[in-house]
Amino acid sequence: MSYRDEFEGIVAADVEELMDAHICYGDSWKQRGGVGAFMMLARKWDRIERQLERDIGDLEKWDIFQQAEVDSRPEGILDDIQDLRRYLILVEAEIIHRRVRKDKKEQ
Repeated sequence: MSYRDEFEGIVAADVEELMDAHICYGDSWKQRGGVGAFMMLARKWDRIERQLERDIGDLEKWDIFQQAEVDSRPEGILDDIQDLRRYLILVEAEIIHRRVRKDKKEQ
């Protein structure tokens, strides 16, 4: 088995989480425009970075694999990684959607 065997489950879970979040929050993530969307990504990255820069016993600073192994909290580093990936999906989907709309208008 390989880490690649996890891809489909990760993607499926992301789609489900994004659909559930949309029901609860709608498009609130983009209500402040592109700058707000970028800041949403930056805040999540900052949170991950802050967790990895701490000295935690024998763990190597910045080693995301080591630190994720010992951080089993529900709101821990894996949760932040999942959130960032899903936020990136939202931003990518919006960019693609805008390009498609623009291309249709230009035709």
